[in-house]
Amino acid sequence: MRQKKEKQKQSKKKKTHIPFRLNVLFFIVFLLFSAIIIQLGKVQIIDGETYRNEVNKKEDVTVSTPVPRGKMFDREGKVIVNNKPLRTVTYTKMKGVDSKEVLIVARNLAQLIEMPQEDMDKLTETDKKDFWMQLNEKRAATKVTKEDESKFRKQEIEGKDLDKKVEELRRERITQEELNELSKEDIEVLAIKSKMNAGYKMTPQIVKKDVSQNEYAVVSERLSSLPGVDTTVDWEREYPNDKILRSVLGSVSTENEGLPREQLDYYLVRDYNRNDRIGKSYIEKQYEDVLHGTKEQSKNITDKAGNIIRTEKVTKGKSGNNLMLTVDMDLQKKVEESLERNLRAFHSSEPMMDRAFVVMMNPKNGQILSLAGKKIVNKDGGMQIEDYALGTMISSYELGSTVKGATVLAGYQTEAIKPYTHFFDAPMYFKGSSKPKKSWKDFGDIDDLRALQVSSNVYMFNTALKIAGIDYVPNNPLDIKQEAFNKMRYYFRQFGLGVPTGIDLPNESIGQMGRTDNIPGFLLDYAIGQYDTYTPLQLAQYMSTIANGGYRMKPQIVQEIREQPNRPEEVGKVMQSMEPVVLNRVDMDLSYINHVKEGFRRVFQEVDGTGAGTFKGLPYKPAGKTGTAETVYGGESDIGRDENNYRKKCYNLTLAGYAPYDADPEVAFSVVVPWVNNDKSGINSAIGKEVLDAYFDLKTQRSGVSPVPVTQ
Repeated sequence: MRQKKEKQKQSKKKKTHIPFRLNVLFFIVFLLFSAIIIQLGKVQIIDGETYRNEVNKKEDVTVSTPVPRGKMFDREGKVIVNNKPLRTVTYTKMKGVDSKEVLIVARNLAQLIEMPQEDMDKLTETDKKDFWMQLNEKRAATKVTKEDESKFRKQEIEGKDLDKKVEELRRERITQEELNELSKEDIEVLAIKSKMNAGYKMTPQIVKKDVSQNEYAVVSERLSSLPGVDTTVDWEREYPNDKILRSVLGSVSTENEGLPREQLDYYLVRDYNRNDRIGKSYIEKQYEDVLHGTKEQSKNITDKAGNIIRTEKVTKGKSGNNLMLTVDMDLQKKVEESLERNLRAFHSSEPMMDRAFVVMMNPKNGQILSLAGKKIVNKDGGMQIEDYALGTMISSYELGSTVKGATVLAGYQTEAIKPYTHFFDAPMYFKGSSKPKKSWKDFGDIDDLRALQVSSNVYMFNTALKIAGIDYVPNNPLDIKQEAFNKMRYYFRQFGLGVPTGIDLPNESIGQMGRTDNIPGFLLDYAIGQYDTYTPLQLAQYMSTIANGGYRMKPQIVQEIREQPNRPEEVGKVMQSMEPVVLNRVDMDLSYINHVKEGFRRVFQEVDGTGAGTFKGLPYKPAGKTGTAETVYGGESDIGRDENNYRKKCYNLTLAGYAPYDADPEVAFSVVVPWVNNDKSGINSAIGKEVLDAYFDLKTQRSGVSPVPVTQ
């Protein structure tokens, strides 16, 4: 009985626990459902917009489009470098686009445009094999067996290295017969695909430039079915004056060349793309920041699949600014014609003479009016004359007697001589030298002006000895200290001889210094321009410094930076004018400079002056100095030099001057013709007269006023 009661008690207890547990369970379920409801509310109400955007995710991709470079004009506003517009088809590879998608676009595009044969000819065998494998995936897969892969693994080649080895082996086993399966249409598709893959993602690549009007229209109509393809107007540099001044104007890289590897970081931080075109040399490179312009920025809005939904223009592009050069292209043409004509006329009798140079500048402000050089190049068994204007500043030569003005001025300033100091011109003999040092003829007793007029070497020798503190005694040895060279070079450099001219172009040469051993005659050779070498530009700056009374002006080839104009026939508003720059004032009395200028006048205007036969009595009243330097032929092997005459004795014929001599000179010039066999040919004077005639003829034509003839 008691057991029965205890069982009933326990049963009752159990029954009272069940509702409690159920209540706890229901409460837990209630809490869970409450949490779910709260979370759903948060997702829908608070985070709903965020998740909806995630589902319909769009991506903003900014694409930069290059703009045309700035143009170049001459000082008269005539176009020197222009941009030729080209209808162009481009492709921008978006993120997530694979090779199969690129192939589809390439095939569709191949139906609309015809690729140039040269683009198809550039395709390599590797390009074609890779394309064959893409078109024939199953057949390509059979080229490499499991056994082949096993061999590689035995060599401990795994991962990406294994994939690379397999790919190379697969490519290697493609036969010529299989490659021949590629049709002409396939090759054209491959050429397009190669162009599309040539650059970098998110950067427009040129697929074909200079497309026909019909191709441009057809592609433009189908852009919606050609993802990443666009039609635009590109440009390429155009030179209305053909090869005139081309080497100085510089060059621009192609989109395939892109940025130079050695300056990649420099340009990338300045917002360039890797395939942007930039100035590679000289003016194009020196003024890259001015000419480059601001690229157009467009934002492509894409969906999750990478499809472009719409395009928004972020920044309007701005073409590069224009340069107005100091060069007068009408004058430049005439100067280059003179150089080419004289080179052709003399070359048959002068096989070593393969180049000639002219520099013309305004001595008041340093503006370069003409920078001209021509070089004969032997190509394919024939003679060609190429532009070598760069040679005026990157090649140097012994200049001969044209530097004698600097020798005389150094003598004045060191008090070695004074104006009208006399020396006796006769052969000079020194111990240790079997040959006398002499002038081209014996002049007897002469002063400094007469020495310049007739180009006396002996007068300059005596001046150099006096600077060195030596009195000439026949047959005595020469004991010349380094200090004498230092003194003379100090004064020469003040005129620009042996130092950078400061021109606003890169890679300028300063010439070469000769050895300074105490060998008899070295300092004497220096005094007559037959030791150190100088560039034609340095010679022009030297003469300009004397012409303007002792101010060494920085040569400038850019006159102004101008904005892009509203109308194509204009040159744009001036943004910046290049002010004249005085590099230094010569450290000597103005009366000394004027005295040398009188000597230069006599060279050209007095009866037996070395330049009088060509320049005496000309209406524009020139003054200057002729020069002849003994040297040896040193033509470059890469342009077909005359090997039979290499290192043979010859002459550099030079000329430098200015005009007019009786007022503020408006033009200074230099002429350098290296490696002439006949020192009496007169080619330097012939060129000098022709270029001065051209300058003053143009001035007359533009002003309508004729220069007043000189009374004889």
